Amino acid sequence: MCGIAGIVRLSPAVDIAADHLRVMANQLTHRGPDDEGLQLDPQGRCGFGFRRLSIIDIAGGHQPLCNEDGTIWAVCNGEIYNFRELRQTLEQRGHRFATGSDAEVIVHAYEEHGIECFAHLAGMFAIAIWDQSAGRLVLARDRLGKKPLTYALFNERLYFASEAKAILALRDVPREIDPQSLHRYLLFQYVPAPHSIFRGFHKLPPGTYLCVEADGGTVGQPAAYWRIPLPAPFDGTYADAKSRLGDLLTAAVRKRLIADVPLGAFLSGGVDSSIIVGLMRKLGVSPLRTFSIGFSDARYDETAYARLVARHFRTEHYERSVTVEARALLNDLAWHYDEPFADSSAIPTMYLARWARQSVTVALTGDAGDECFAGYDRYRAAELAGRLDWLPAFGRRAIAQLAHFLPHGRAKSPSRRAYRFLTALGQDPARRYAAWIHIFAPDMLAAGYRMEFTEKIDFAEPIRRFDGLYGDMPGRPADRAVRTDFATYLPYDLLTKLDIASMATGLECRSPFLDHDLVEFALSLPLDWRLGPGGGKRILKDWAADLLPREIMHRPKMGFGVPVGEWFRRELRGLLRERLLDAESLSGQMLRRDWLESFIEAHLSGHANHEHQLWALLMLELWRTQWQPRGC
Repeated sequence: MCGIAGIVRLSPAVDIAADHLRVMANQLTHRGPDDEGLQLDPQGRCGFGFRRLSIIDIAGGHQPLCNEDGTIWAVCNGEIYNFRELRQTLEQRGHRFATGSDAEVIVHAYEEHGIECFAHLAGMFAIAIWDQSAGRLVLARDRLGKKPLTYALFNERLYFASEAKAILALRDVPREIDPQSLHRYLLFQYVPAPHSIFRGFHKLPPGTYLCVEADGGTVGQPAAYWRIPLPAPFDGTYADAKSRLGDLLTAAVRKRLIADVPLGAFLSGGVDSSIIVGLMRKLGVSPLRTFSIGFSDARYDETAYARLVARHFRTEHYERSVTVEARALLNDLAWHYDEPFADSSAIPTMYLARWARQSVTVALTGDAGDECFAGYDRYRAAELAGRLDWLPAFGRRAIAQLAHFLPHGRAKSPSRRAYRFLTALGQDPARRYAAWIHIFAPDMLAAGYRMEFTEKIDFAEPIRRFDGLYGDMPGRPADRAVRTDFATYLPYDLLTKLDIASMATGLECRSPFLDHDLVEFALSLPLDWRLGPGGGKRILKDWAADLLPREIMHRPKMGFGVPVGEWFRRELRGLLRERLLDAESLSGQMLRRDWLESFIEAHLSGHANHEHQLWALLMLELWRTQWQPRGC
């Protein structure tokens, strides 16, 4: 796990300075505190900077790495889990290896297969390959988007890095806001790839590669080497599927135990993380250290379940609680997430990572179990709402209007859940699902935006894109929702949150449920085998029945939330009003003052629950203060 950076020139009239590469790499020291590396093409066309977190082949895994004659160079952030099998095959074909590093297989696989090599790699990775003979830079990102990769075009050069801050560290790179991405952010609480909050910046989408020809000024478009698989129905019985699931999941965990450093696991007490811990114990991990985070608010606290699992598997268990004093972390969040990012669970995730890093260098997580096996409540809601689509549209709209009489000011309350479900009934399936995942609803923004801001953006663009994505997905409503989440929410929210929070403290997180063989298998199963009549994860829970304590199997799903709504009404009340209503605030440049004040007061008084929207605005202002961007 590392930080990578680099520059390729697009014209022979410019040069690449080694000092610039060092500046970029030094901005990523938190990702790789153990080692650094630098490589500059003899003709000055391309250069790499590197920061290393040593996990495999600690003594010999220095990067950048090259092939036998030094004509192919590569840097990699991540892990290639099938490197041993690939190495054996490549050695049989005459390739000679100089290290025991998993990353060295990349240069030899590229020699052997060219850009087709990425389909041979299993793991999490962001890769840069410099083909010296061809004068070509190739950037690539893993299938599901576990590792980030940002690039920018300025000054007849292409810059790339694990995080935008490495590029922003260069003096001649501008920091201009893209207003369209501000709009995207307010809808989704993140800026989706390929877009960036900064003009001229881009994020490479998951499962794609990008070719850049040096000196010719040619920058291609991202090309996909993997896509979310279309349904290929599982050919077997339910019992066959359970057996296959056990084999794939066990193999996924086993691959992620390869390390020359201490490892542990994040343990929430939910089904997914508990399964990972159980399999680590079964596979002989010792000592097995587990880490949990809790809250004083019982609606958000899962530590009792985590303790139960820890006792069951006899782990060395550690837990702590997050309080409102976590506000001391807010400026750190705004720096590490160098785009505005509004998933409030980044707070406990960063605390958990900092704390775990004191004992381990690698932690396994249960991320993506919900997407693989239809675990979110909104998937059940999508199916239920789909069954009501036989009602005339005017009837569904009438029900949606009546829902506004339900009390919905308290987070996680049954009436709020009912309110969210019913108010979306009058819309078509794509808009309905978007309503459940939007932060600001489009009609809310249409009412609140200042005219001057509306004139700068294409208001409907992100809505059209989401509707088109959902509409292109096959299957029943829940199937479409799952696949849409794999293409949006998972890589741009959950995996971004995990990568930045963990790498902020030099902790590598590995997620077995993101093994692409397991994902492809899960999406091949009939929806009823995943979602089931009694809720999500039917087949996963059936398989795990003999592994986990009964109390974990039947506990209610809680989610990894933070009580920011209550914090805003008490300890963060002053900070919220100060930042959002400041004369220089981005919120004030986008939203009408009267509307914004009314919106804030509705939440503070308890008449409405706008916790997610207000958190998004607060994080936007903290990001503005930290990064000092220009324009709006």
